[in-house]
Amino acid sequence: MEYKFEKLTEKIFVCASSDHRFGTDAFLLADFCGYRRKDKVCDLGTGCGIIPLIMQKSMPPEVIYAVDIQEGAVDQLRMGMEKSGIREGIVPICADLKELWENAPLEQLDLVTCNPPYKAVNTGFESALTAQRIARHEIMCNIGDVCAAAEKLLKFGGRLCVCNRPERLSDVLYAMKCHNIEPKRLRFAAKTPEDAPWLFLVEGKKGSKPFMRVEPTLIIRSGDGFSDELRRIYSTGKEAE
Repeated sequence: MEYKFEKLTEKIFVCASSDHRFGTDAFLLADFCGYRRKDKVCDLGTGCGIIPLIMQKSMPPEVIYAVDIQEGAVDQLRMGMEKSGIREGIVPICADLKELWENAPLEQLDLVTCNPPYKAVNTGFESALTAQRIARHEIMCNIGDVCAAAEKLLKFGGRLCVCNRPERLSDVLYAMKCHNIEPKRLRFAAKTPEDAPWLFLVEGKKGSKPFMRVEPTLIIRSGDGFSDELRRIYSTGKEAE
């Protein structure tokens, strides 16, 4: 396995590989979730830990449980933490989100994030690499499993934030509602104003009443480069103290 350390800031690095890497959607989700310094957070299916590491850039949450079923992914997160000199604030956990882990903080968390597998099992082209198949297809878990885990972890009023492809929107909203998580905020992302969205981001609140706000579409590109908003999201920002 070949590893490459990608720089998020002058101090923070993420360890990427062909099995566990990251894309724009992780940055969009980390920004969309609006985490706070006082929050207790869990990132389900964390992969190489890109979302927890992004959260370390500025005003990191009190604690982030970074959970993945693949030991190789959790090892990469640990390597990224070591390279970045992060010794606290992120708790790497190798566990099945369908079962959680011993002493999991049930009904204690303010925020759960998840960049889940986008494709239902047996649909689309499945990579021959097992790690990539798990990341892309609902082989080890589906969106219902994600919402069930979030329901167990979140306190009343806690938030679940996920991203997915537009064709899975009804599946995600239905799964949230089935697990007492009411969809409250929805945003689409499109490459240009003329393109159909390629991604959506949704926030649900545990135990909340029905009412969902649809936010303006996030545009990725402007002219020959990134939009101002995407540049802000990608920005290294202020270093955490």
